[in-house]
Amino acid sequence: MSFEWFISRRYLKAKRHKGFISLISLISVAGVTVGVAALIVVLAVMTGFTAEFRDKILGINSHIVVQQPGLEMLDYRDPAARIAALSGVTGVTPYIYGQAMITGGVGGTGAIIRGIDPATVNEVLRLNDYLESGDWGDLRPPPESRRAPGIILGKDLAQHLGVIPGDRVKLLSASGPLTPMGVLPRIKTTLVVGIFASGMYEYDSSLAYLDLDTARDFMDLSPRAVHGLEVRVADINRADRIALAINQELGPGYSARDWMSMNRNIFSALALEKAALSVIMTLVVMVAAFNIVSTLIMVVMEKTRDIAILKAMGATNASIMRIFIYEGLVIGALGTGLGVTVGLTLCEILSRYRFIDLPEVYPIATLPVQVLPLDVALISAAAVLITFLATIYPSWRAARVDPAVALRYE
Repeated sequence: MSFEWFISRRYLKAKRHKGFISLISLISVAGVTVGVAALIVVLAVMTGFTAEFRDKILGINSHIVVQQPGLEMLDYRDPAARIAALSGVTGVTPYIYGQAMITGGVGGTGAIIRGIDPATVNEVLRLNDYLESGDWGDLRPPPESRRAPGIILGKDLAQHLGVIPGDRVKLLSASGPLTPMGVLPRIKTTLVVGIFASGMYEYDSSLAYLDLDTARDFMDLSPRAVHGLEVRVADINRADRIALAINQELGPGYSARDWMSMNRNIFSALALEKAALSVIMTLVVMVAAFNIVSTLIMVVMEKTRDIAILKAMGATNASIMRIFIYEGLVIGALGTGLGVTVGLTLCEILSRYRFIDLPEVYPIATLPVQVLPLDVALISAAAVLITFLATIYPSWRAARVDPAVALRYE
């Protein structure tokens, strides 16, 4: 054991009549502990919220959308096969998108109509996870059946219309045929065959799903035309690179956009909020670092005679600095270790028990927690670095003690 480390350890244990120094040291450790624990919990909650929000969006929307800008995709089978053959692509499904007025029950409202292929849609989207009643296969009437085409409504949209499965609703489109009396609205009667609830009001209050053929007929598209293709990839973090590969494969007539570019503003705002909270919580650790500075300065003032004796015995300025740097690092490392333990424990408690229920305005029901090992490592490294920087000035002051001045009146 080096004599610097030996003396530093002795200085951490104040004498009984100098117990105030030990109390200040404990307060410094507690300050670092609270700051590190708070930073871990805040980042875990923000990471969990971002992940939950992303999963909600990607449950209803695909990872990549492929379109022919301004045009209908007249035959989607060839581009779909070429996309499916690319590395990293796990599913492709066509879609039709439009807007219509929907009426039934006690009123009417505007809705977003999405035509889907029930046979392939769940290879790309997680719609089965949100279906409360019915089946996606019920959208298409059985052969030779005179039943009206099926429609699946969002939970809030169905409540607004006052309908339940088995009721009929009418779809009205303003883009109908031109007659001598003007443009007549296109009307189609559908049967409510199911209800879905994604947990996001924006979707549940406006989305209605139709079979691909029904949507194509309602919007008067060509027999095999669709508005685009939705693509699922194995790794969502590589969606931008796979979208670029799709653009290169299909050529300039097509446009592939990944989920990150389509929702850039939302996730940029969440990332900015996470960064701002990280800075605020880091300030708590810096406040604790100032406690370490004050603790070490008080130790230096108390141990001035001891420092002078050590220097008179041959201790160098570097050795004196190391004594107090070690002392500060012990306080910082102990506080960081306790903070990581407390923070991870709190995260485990918050994720296991629902102490906090969020109001319905949020797309999730309870406080989400997701701990990333990289975040914990960066927080620990930053806390130790801050405490190390806090030791430099007091250590420098200690190294400047002049033995002749300090021992003049001894």
